Amino acid sequence: MSEGLERLRADGGDEGKLNTPSAIAEQVGGELHGDGDLVIRGIAPLDRAGPDQVSLLAHARYANWFSSTRAGVVLVSPELAALPGAPLARVIVAKPVEAIQLLLRHFHRGERRPSGIHPTAVIASSARLGADVTVEAYAIVGEDVVIGDRGWIGPHVVIGDGSTFGTDARLYAGATVYPHVEAGDRVVLHAGARVGRDGFGFLPTPNGPVRVPHVGRCVLEQDVEIGANSCVDRGSIDDTIIGMGTKLDSLVHIAHNVRVGRYCFFAMGVGVAGSARIGDGVQLGGQSGVGNHINIGSGASIAARAGVVSDVPAGETYSGFPARPHRDQLRSWAALARLSAIIKPLERLLDRTEPS
Repeated sequence: MSEGLERLRADGGDEGKLNTPSAIAEQVGGELHGDGDLVIRGIAPLDRAGPDQVSLLAHARYANWFSSTRAGVVLVSPELAALPGAPLARVIVAKPVEAIQLLLRHFHRGERRPSGIHPTAVIASSARLGADVTVEAYAIVGEDVVIGDRGWIGPHVVIGDGSTFGTDARLYAGATVYPHVEAGDRVVLHAGARVGRDGFGFLPTPNGPVRVPHVGRCVLEQDVEIGANSCVDRGSIDDTIIGMGTKLDSLVHIAHNVRVGRYCFFAMGVGVAGSARIGDGVQLGGQSGVGNHINIGSGASIAARAGVVSDVPAGETYSGFPARPHRDQLRSWAALARLSAIIKPLERLLDRTEPS
């Protein structure tokens, strides 16, 4: 399956004619049951798909939708293949979610890319742009900026002096890159992202707080994606580094000197305080927070809204506030839920023993 996805990524999604269930089954390596000659024109969810669309069933919770769907063809996992359903055809495939990725770029084209430099863009004479770079309206590209081949700079983007991007960078409207940010190949900054700003570093003095100069780097390694309105601070003396392949959702804040490993996933609203160290493959749930100087081991998972105030070993799942091993937290919650059943009899006993 992954080899097919790589082929599709390489050729832009045009490999094969994916307009019949037979062709779809062949492309995803699945087993076809039903009408293989239908005309398929798009992709839609089970509850809204029509006879000319393909959908998927990867979880039993959607069995009711499957039983009444109007979809022409549905990609179904083997364990759900025998469920009663209404599609005209079904394709049994080991990983329906991954399989649908093979079809998305064929049926749903990306936004049209303008060519060249818009006349309203302001580009410093010392900036170096690679081949086939797009710079849209009112973007600003500072002195000594480097943008690799096929970079796409959206409208109203600001790139500060001395920042560098590798090939195939994509900066959406309104993203701001402070000076001297270093970004690798295929880095994506979504709308309103702010990368490389000074961190929240101040020294208290009798005359009020004094800002600490931030001279460290902000480094985004290849294939990093920063969500809309997310912020990544530059280092103070050390560097802030986001590892290869890591994906940040919207409204995420990464403070100064943080080191994030490779292939991490941070959901919406995550906050990571200064100098934290996060290993490879870590997942942080929505609105969770990590304290300063905390270490989270590789492969760990932090549940939504958890507050991490102590180190987390590699491979562990933590939840709650303060965050602790998920099983321990579940036992605490269960005990708390039983307290009401214990307290009520105690209150009745106290009422009987109190002097009248």
